[in-house]
Amino acid sequence: MQVDVINIEKKKVGSVDLPDDVFGAEVSDALLWEQVKSQLASRRRGTHSTKTRGDVSGGGIKPYKQKGTGRARQGSSRAPNHVGGGKVFGPHPRDYSYRLPRSARKAALKSALSLRAKGGLLVLDKLALEAPKTQAMTAILDKLEVKNALIVDAENTNAKLSTRNLGKNGDYKSKYLLPEALNVYDVLNHESLILTQAAVEALVKRVRGEKPVAAA
Repeated sequence: MQVDVINIEKKKVGSVDLPDDVFGAEVSDALLWEQVKSQLASRRRGTHSTKTRGDVSGGGIKPYKQKGTGRARQGSSRAPNHVGGGKVFGPHPRDYSYRLPRSARKAALKSALSLRAKGGLLVLDKLALEAPKTQAMTAILDKLEVKNALIVDAENTNAKLSTRNLGKNGDYKSKYLLPEALNVYDVLNHESLILTQAAVEALVKRVRGEKPVAAA
């Protein structure tokens, strides 16, 4: 699959061949849903906690005598049926995180990339910023005519610092990630996916499981 390579002025400067095994895979909605559910579950803190009748203070004696009152027998004022009593089957701290099999995670990422390749994918030759400025990044996004974008590039400190405040801006909902941090949830959570040529190469190697070549 060939796509145009543009610069930050949105002018075509070349083309790049995106491998079909990464950007042309079959899109599985079910697999995307499972992976997003897994990611969101792993983000849950799970710190919720309630007290059982054994945790609530007080209630060490019978509220009233066993017989002769005409009322139902009670052993403690901290029983769940009393106001201020313990909670029955209430939530307790737990870990919600789980992971799909590695092959499923890889297939889900291929599905997400393939979905964006059908619409919403931009490939830049490079993303060079002279200084870390949010205004400079918003100017680039305006020229590219996108506001809700996931920007992926190799190590780029200026781009990272220029993008970190965009998620807090009412008009721009953009985010910067390294290729190794790209995930299904963020891809689907943004309308556009902006990749630099360096990011494309790193993503292809990551999905294919290729190890980076060590420097001589």
